[in-house]
Amino acid sequence: QVQLSESGGGLVQAGGSLRLSCAASTIGYNINTMGWYRQAPGKERELVAVVSRGGFANYADSVTGRFTISRDNVKNTVYLQMNSLKPEDTAVYYCKAAARRGLGPSYDYWGQGTQVTVSS
Repeated sequence: QVQLSESGGGLVQAGGSLRLSCAASTIGYNINTMGWYRQAPGKERELVAVVSRGGFANYADSVTGRFTISRDNVKNTVYLQMNSLKPEDTAVYYCKAAARRGLGPSYDYWGQGTQVTVSS
């Protein structure tokens, strides 16, 4: 079983910064892609950024140039540095990890979510 624990959300003024962290508990599992998604009220969950085990990252157009995703494979932790935050970044942010046990199939695991609120 893979458990994800997120931290770092909160309330910040527009133009400010926050750093999210997500630590994966992965006894017996190998973590591949890790990423961040977000869901605003009344909207569908959307991808924010993902990073491969090798460090290749992809971003949503709306956050490119403002957000940076990174990971520590030793700690099985993924980070999201969010700069120049805008009110439209307000959402619950979820961590996701793709993990497999040995040569078995890969499954997606989700964190519980952390609230990010950006005031104007």
